[in-house]
Amino acid sequence: MNRSRIFALAGATLLILAAGSFAQDVESLRGATELVDAPRLPTLKRWEPDQQPIARDFVQQPPLVPHSIDSYSIDLRSNKCLTCHSWANYQEAGATKISQTHFADSEANVLANVAPRRYFCNQCHVPQMDTDPLVENTFEPVKAIQ
Repeated sequence: MNRSRIFALAGATLLILAAGSFAQDVESLRGATELVDAPRLPTLKRWEPDQQPIARDFVQQPPLVPHSIDSYSIDLRSNKCLTCHSWANYQEAGATKISQTHFADSEANVLANVAPRRYFCNQCHVPQMDTDPLVENTFEPVKAIQ
């Protein structure tokens, strides 16, 4: 075994040992429940009722969904979001229309339909639930958009 390989193994061993000592301070979101214990049933949360668009907290934040999407189908054959948010339907539905940025592919070619990389809306746009945060957060919105 050459020297560099020995040093790499020694370094990896030290990292593993150090990580083990820090892991004692880490607490899981499930609390002190061990993985082998029976999990407690989660508390069901309520979707926020339909509301006006939700203010953004930073400039490039995708808009949050101000309504439930519980029964929405978004797959290769259909996208329920487009029923209201497409350019053809947004005015009649009273919805926000899809941004022009959603009609460009990865090479910036303008397309006639929503680009495949932007088709699955809930990759970026998420509905809100009436629940407490999982962890404390001191984030404050950017001053420029307040």
